[in-house]
Amino acid sequence: MVSARLSRRAALRGGAGLLVGGASLGVLPLFGTPDRKQDPASCRTRDLSASDRRLVVSNWPGYIDEDDGDYVATLTEFQERTGIQVSYTADVNDNLEFFAKVVNQLGSCQSSKRDLFMLTDWMAARMIQVGWIQPLDTAKVPNLHANLIDSLQGVGWDPERTYSAPWQSGLTGIAYNRSKVGEVRSFEELLSRDDLRGRISLLTEMRDTMGLIMLAQGADPADFDQDDWDNAIDRLRKARNDGQIRAFTGNDYIQDLSAGNILACEAWSGDVAAAENEDLVFVSPEEGQMIWSDNMLIPNLASHQGNAEEWINYYYEPEVAAKLAAYVWYICPVKGAQEAMEKVDPSLVENQLIFPSAESLKTMHSFMALEEFQIRAYEGDFADVIGG
Repeated sequence: MVSARLSRRAALRGGAGLLVGGASLGVLPLFGTPDRKQDPASCRTRDLSASDRRLVVSNWPGYIDEDDGDYVATLTEFQERTGIQVSYTADVNDNLEFFAKVVNQLGSCQSSKRDLFMLTDWMAARMIQVGWIQPLDTAKVPNLHANLIDSLQGVGWDPERTYSAPWQSGLTGIAYNRSKVGEVRSFEELLSRDDLRGRISLLTEMRDTMGLIMLAQGADPADFDQDDWDNAIDRLRKARNDGQIRAFTGNDYIQDLSAGNILACEAWSGDVAAAENEDLVFVSPEEGQMIWSDNMLIPNLASHQGNAEEWINYYYEPEVAAKLAAYVWYICPVKGAQEAMEKVDPSLVENQLIFPSAESLKTMHSFMALEEFQIRAYEGDFADVIGG
């Protein structure tokens, strides 16, 4: 396996209006205003793929393997096999930050100068809903429909995967430093144990943090009401006021956890794996854990859609998916990749952070799709607490 690398969520700050260190990170954009809504069928351009073998891709940092000595990366192999020259940029550091880069273009049916980008479920859903994403040609992505794992099929915001193809998935749970503290088994322990007071961190990603708090309170983050939300935000506020929480962070918690500045924290599975520190343990909380995906999307006016579909189809080959998974250590969305991993890295075949079992999948929960008014209200509530 390639050595440790920057996590896909290295700069992720999650939702809008978040406050970190007292500084506002912006307000939630108006996704649904009439002047920004598009009909993808009427906001297309001629596909140049057959004559112009190029592809422009935007992705998160540290989210693809790289050439290293004798190791040939999957991207390099894709270019050699297809003749498509890929302009690959790791410029998706945050869903909303990236949204701000493309909103003026996509919202007015102009080119974003990209053929493919990867965004997290909730942002992918919003872009699809306002008509900024082109449908995939089913005939050109047969591997997607044949090999997508069952747990990622039938999502409410794209039930037939007409517009989206998961790149990688990940889990949100608990991490602790076993050289500094005893086992932490539940999210409620994180919020209330005396020996952890002032020595934990939570994430600035609203859907992850509030989802786990709801699970700890017996509510379903995939189907909750206003009372469930109010109870959860009150629980977060109490933990903050009680001095339980040292900080709200992006993935920089790994450094503090390794150093013992924090003893336990809310964590993303891939970050803990990438740290390659045997003292850091990732745990599925007893109440359950949150699961999310980042999705490949072809924006309106992409001029190389066919080339983008070749990319998607290629990364849904089990052998390619296994090679990528051995590098990034997130949940692999491709059927057959676990078997293919035998030839790539046999030590990872049974790794639950890459290939969770059916039993593990039962502990995973997603955050429900929100209406515009709910997004604004909930993000505002969350920002008030974590910035207070």
